[in-house]
Amino acid sequence: MKTRILILIICFLALSCKKEQISKRGNITQEAMVVSAREEASKIGSDILKQGGNAFDAMFATEMALAVTYPYAGNLGGGGFMVYRLNTGETGALDYREKAPLAASKNMYLDSLNNVIPYKSTVGAYAVGVPGTVAGIFAAHKKFGSLPIETLLKPVIALAENGFTITKKQQERFIEYDSIITAVNGKQMPINKTIKVNSTFKNLPLAETLKRISKNGRDEFYTGQTATQLVKFINQKGGIITSEDLAQYQAQWREPITFEYDNLKIISMSPPSSGGLCLAQIMKMIEPYDVSQYGQNSLEAIQIIVEAEKRAYADRSYYLGDPDFVNIPIKDLLSDEYLKKRMANFSFENATPSDSISYGRIENYSMQISEGIQYQEHEETTHYSIVDQFGNAVAVTTTLNGAYGSKLYPENLGFFLNNEMDDFSSKPGVPNVYGLIGGEANSIAPQKRMLSAMTPTIVEKEGKLFMVVGTPGGSTIITSVLQTILNVHEFDMTMQEAVDAPRFHHQWLPEEIRIEPNRFDQSLLIQLETKGYTINEKRTPIIGKVDAILILEDGTLEAGADHRGDDVGVGF
Repeated sequence: MKTRILILIICFLALSCKKEQISKRGNITQEAMVVSAREEASKIGSDILKQGGNAFDAMFATEMALAVTYPYAGNLGGGGFMVYRLNTGETGALDYREKAPLAASKNMYLDSLNNVIPYKSTVGAYAVGVPGTVAGIFAAHKKFGSLPIETLLKPVIALAENGFTITKKQQERFIEYDSIITAVNGKQMPINKTIKVNSTFKNLPLAETLKRISKNGRDEFYTGQTATQLVKFINQKGGIITSEDLAQYQAQWREPITFEYDNLKIISMSPPSSGGLCLAQIMKMIEPYDVSQYGQNSLEAIQIIVEAEKRAYADRSYYLGDPDFVNIPIKDLLSDEYLKKRMANFSFENATPSDSISYGRIENYSMQISEGIQYQEHEETTHYSIVDQFGNAVAVTTTLNGAYGSKLYPENLGFFLNNEMDDFSSKPGVPNVYGLIGGEANSIAPQKRMLSAMTPTIVEKEGKLFMVVGTPGGSTIITSVLQTILNVHEFDMTMQEAVDAPRFHHQWLPEEIRIEPNRFDQSLLIQLETKGYTINEKRTPIIGKVDAILILEDGTLEAGADHRGDDVGVGF
């Protein structure tokens, strides 16, 4: 009898342990998935797929639905990047990043003493770059879309007319930014601190703008009535964007950054995003170390990753900018020999001081550089990932730059305008609030695209679609995407576990590891400090809001929707 009881107890304990070890999975669907910052946007994208649309149709509808429900970063008045993979294996990238206006100049944000004029590049009309979002979604649809524009915009227009529910996190942002939005516009705007949680928010002016776009197409935004109203508003507010700026804007198809890591093939965004190139550098620098043997977020794994990040961000500050204006030595920066040299002085014993790290030297490469130039990228961006029932995938990151962009809001159009001009380098020797350092490669010039860290990424495994991933987060975007991929591939996490896991970040300067507060063991942080690393748990309390999709072995799809926001995955 005692033996039987003992066996029962052992079996119970074994079953209990097994139950505790069950992995946490995100939403699972059989055929298609859309993961975005808002459930309404994900549902509209998924519904478009149900109607027989493909990933690019869903991209169009999801992007515009985010403009309605997530004005914090979703937009008509901003820009973004898309990386795609067709079911044939073909890959590509679309750059619909904003541009500097024709009247822009290198020193436009400096005073007579060559000092940066506070707020001139961050708030108001003078901070606005020429928007690219509408051009981007139309370019993608023209090349790959299948459903009529009217079909794609119909549910989005209905959403703007009928309204959506305000979440707690959304209301908190409305309260936080109410005073500056009011100040910039000279009066209280429809988005303001009086809006309550769970109330329904309607945007009838935006619905009318979308109706005109639905009827007249891309040209409505760049040469039509909307363009006329937009230019008039910006000029009245002191901006320099003209009708010619809008009429000349074109989205640009690019070759993505593609590289191998272990048995993965990674396809990510090319310049003017620094995302793909920096991601490639970091992953290729850490690959020889087999980080899986150390464990996720272990002392050794963090050391390896942080030291690779430092070196990649140092290169970023010197070499990267708009490839239409600057020669970027991509092949050299990604060569095995070059990256091996970059990590040659790495040691597990002590941190490599950032002030001893500079950009890597490339033979026969010459650029006139003014080092120590301000580069600023805000963290208020949004990402969405889509896999359709045909096996096509898109990763899209889009932004206004700052929260609600420039805070400028033409009421008759119903959307915020970006402050992307602040993403250019402005002033030698003055690091920005994030400590990022830029160079002459990212200086302001007419019709130039500003540098970005956005990193929409698609991953193949053994020739098959494996992951679609991306995130907002300013300078932390690259490192958040990196850790999400590593969490799945190296540390055997589910996609939801990979997204939920605590994150850290180093960007060369300032000399610190940013750590998500209260999510790392204090003994680990003490060990890092003993090695010479500075820990900062206050600077970036939220590091990324990753939205990702993992294709499981049986072909089903797992969403990784970040708990740090209101993000949701919807599919069928």
